[in-house]
Amino acid sequence: MVTDPDALRVLCFGDSNTYGTCRWAPGVEGTLTPDPDYVRLDADRRWPGTLQRALGLGYEVIEEGLNGRTTDLDEPGRPGLNGRTYFVPCLLSHRPLDVVVVMLGGNDLKPGYDRSPEEIAEALGRYVDAVAAYATDRRGEVPATVLVGPTQVVGTAPAYRDLVGDNVDPEHAARALRLAEEVRRVAHQRGVLYAAAAEVARPGDDGVHLDMASHARLGELLATMILAEVSRPSG
Repeated sequence: MVTDPDALRVLCFGDSNTYGTCRWAPGVEGTLTPDPDYVRLDADRRWPGTLQRALGLGYEVIEEGLNGRTTDLDEPGRPGLNGRTYFVPCLLSHRPLDVVVVMLGGNDLKPGYDRSPEEIAEALGRYVDAVAAYATDRRGEVPATVLVGPTQVVGTAPAYRDLVGDNVDPEHAARALRLAEEVRRVAHQRGVLYAAAAEVARPGDDGVHLDMASHARLGELLATMILAEVSRPSG
């Protein structure tokens, strides 16, 4: 199948929940990762894939998900996780872009980074600024931008402690809720769209990564928002 050259292009930039990391459970389909407790969901099960299906052939969805990606923080011993160092080259290599969806910030909540929800949200605001400075759609205008708020963190989930190990943060769930509100605030300040992922999606057994059904619901939510935005008359 040849890609439609006139298709509207949607970039999905995120972390493991965009990559499709999912806690293994009976009935979960995907390709096994080096960690036997996890799979990567198949392309049609990840939320960018469900977004593509919901948008239809007039759109081209581009996946840019990476496990462990942060907004703009470096992690010793794990190169390449700082999303900001790659974001501008990513915008430039994929242009023209009609929609840019950014779903980041969850990894910044790790205790070792000692970062407040307000600081994380402001870092995401700089992604909006980068889109305005470096990305254009096919008309030469700034693409529609969507900031996706984090989903709920469930510290009582059965495999949560297996995931976080000794880095247990009793305020993890509360800080994720605060981050969602801060990201909403920044989106409104910058005049871009905000998607409340926590209203439709929930984590699986590890309390952090989305379960398979949530990928479908998140893709459908974003499709509804994008279709409404790009079909709106300009001006």
